[in-house]
Amino acid sequence: MITSILVTGGAGFVGANLAIWLRRRDPSARVVAFDNLRRRGSEWNLPRLRDADVEFVHGDVRSPEDLERLPATQLVVDCAAEPSVYASEGGSPRELLNINLLGTLNTLEYARSHGAQLLFLSTSRVYPIGRLNGLPFQEEATRFSWTPAARGLGISAAGVSEELPVDGPRSFYGAAKLASEALIQEYCHSYGMRGLINRCGILAGPWQFGKVDQGVVTLWMARHVFGDSLKYIGFGGTGKQVRDVLHIHDLFELLDRQLARPDAWDGRIYNVGGGRECSTSLCELTDVCQQLTGRSLTVVPQPDTHPLDVRIYMTDNQRVSADFGWRPVRRIADTLADIRSWLIEHADALRPLLA
Repeated sequence: MITSILVTGGAGFVGANLAIWLRRRDPSARVVAFDNLRRRGSEWNLPRLRDADVEFVHGDVRSPEDLERLPATQLVVDCAAEPSVYASEGGSPRELLNINLLGTLNTLEYARSHGAQLLFLSTSRVYPIGRLNGLPFQEEATRFSWTPAARGLGISAAGVSEELPVDGPRSFYGAAKLASEALIQEYCHSYGMRGLINRCGILAGPWQFGKVDQGVVTLWMARHVFGDSLKYIGFGGTGKQVRDVLHIHDLFELLDRQLARPDAWDGRIYNVGGGRECSTSLCELTDVCQQLTGRSLTVVPQPDTHPLDVRIYMTDNQRVSADFGWRPVRRIADTLADIRSWLIEHADALRPLLA
């Protein structure tokens, strides 16, 4: 039985919600949230962590000394990351790699020294951009979709599976995450560490401070609630690029099942996302936001496509569903409705940050 848990990145969107959920899941467990508070909105989560009896420790995964002063633990959930795929654009990737790769190494060493198991939240961005954008597609009324000719190794009607080859450029963000996955598997092999890797697509829900490059679902609803314009960026400016969206609580329901299966913690990798049924284009996202808020916004087309952008990504959840009997149950409208309720409840404080 796990009685002590460390969540790195524990004041971020995923980390704070996860730490609170873990504390409620087992009120007898000691849960520590570890974070350097560098991301906007992380300070908002400190009162929430305190109210949930989650211990907060200020520190940085880039510093082995900060990790060494933490108490021993049985489980590490690694949510610490620079989350933007564009973070190193126009400059050196050193800071991103220090956080997303060196930070993983330091966290692995901490886990190894305490005999802890490790859950790593990776990303769908490990898959190469050119491979995804090179798949045959068609333009429908409200979205792009892959044609049947796209189906092959790692691509099916359900989406992208773990079998898709990962050779090719993917961004420094994705490269750091892929390298971290390899490190974790080496630690599992060399030291008998128990580890598990979830490659997540877009995660969304209340308490996410959305921006264009990270947290776009929250940003979209926030603009509709508070008012302002939006942009359809790239792929002709039509807003037809597609992503799947996973509600944060659907992720936690998977983690509950994974924690109950210690035999699965052997460094294996799972694609984890909303899947085809929880997928949306930007223009479809706009339509749902309009329905939920009764407000129509000006959406400005910006046709030029960024070289790191992807036309279509949907998660094939078949492997994780088969192993854990899990599938997402919250649809796009459910996720957006939850975000809308949060925005309205905290409107006075959130309007200056998200409008």
